[in-house]
Amino acid sequence: MSSKDQPRWTQTWLGGLRAAGVDLGYPGERLGLPEEGSGSIAGWGRRIGALVIDWMICTWAVAQLLLRVNPAESPWVPVVVFAVQYLLLVGFMGQTFGHRLMGIRVAAMDGGDPRWTPVLARTVLLALALPALIFDRDHRGIHDRASNTMVVRM
Repeated sequence: MSSKDQPRWTQTWLGGLRAAGVDLGYPGERLGLPEEGSGSIAGWGRRIGALVIDWMICTWAVAQLLLRVNPAESPWVPVVVFAVQYLLLVGFMGQTFGHRLMGIRVAAMDGGDPRWTPVLARTVLLALALPALIFDRDHRGIHDRASNTMVVRM
């Protein structure tokens, strides 16, 4: 095998395994989920869109209009409002307003609605933000893995 056929050693740590030519499959394949359509793992665009919608609702509509709180003066109020709405809506309906508008939902690993305790753990970790930024190849962040949940398309 010539040096041209071998991947550069930097490709495995700079570009990840996919850049080195390793086929990891599509997100959700290891979980037995379809590649596309209903029940497949939600993409980053839908997830980020839902988060932005929910954050705008909590920051602007609830915190500023209803509670009359300036987020610049009390930055934790929108986070608490976000956590409460997330806990209630995902706990009762399996999705927030943003999730609904983006066509996604939070599901337990068996495909059903998540239970309250996992939703509580997921909400706390999501409110901390950092656990959601560390994710695996199935697009499951630490908050998903700790609560044994996944975000799927409807």
